[in-house]
Amino acid sequence: MACGLFALVLAAGPNASAGNQKEEAIADSVRLALANAIKDARPPVPTFKDEAARVRYQHWLTEMSSRLKRKLPDDQVRTEFLETAWYESRRAGLDPSMVLGLIQVESAYRKYAVSIVGARGYMQVMPFWARVVGDDDRKKLFHMQTNLRYGCAILRMYIDMERGNLYLALGRYNGSRGKPKYPNAVLAAWKKWEL
Repeated sequence: MACGLFALVLAAGPNASAGNQKEEAIADSVRLALANAIKDARPPVPTFKDEAARVRYQHWLTEMSSRLKRKLPDDQVRTEFLETAWYESRRAGLDPSMVLGLIQVESAYRKYAVSIVGARGYMQVMPFWARVVGDDDRKKLFHMQTNLRYGCAILRMYIDMERGNLYLALGRYNGSRGKPKYPNAVLAAWKKWEL
């Protein structure tokens, strides 16, 4: 029995000590806003206000692809992942580098990661979110765009709930609000993904 539990903890990988997002009472307006954000299934198509913004994006994409090559060796998968992460981050008003840092801490870029508390995918979204704001199809949490959209929308909601306090919002995202380990890990990882 102890060997089986130890193997389960080892298989969980970097999120073995992670907390879990808690199902909280949220206002109907927040639930509706989240549901609408998740429901919008448009594919990630970046738009730019000018040529300089497009060049910055291309530079970011090239640099992040180089940094992520070891974790995601397939060029097409890596490019689609980065394009989607950038798009969903920006759509939610988040820094894409912060989201990459959060993903590093949460799942180490493993699409099918499942934590010991049941969080799923790249951004380790708890399955209850599929019921609260989605169509209750938990399998979709392993779909790249869906997982990144949920994760970014949920993190944005927590940042708003915490009135912009990123430290508390990250703790809330992880289910460890007020404890320094997780926010500090994400903030340190974020620094590694900045240009």
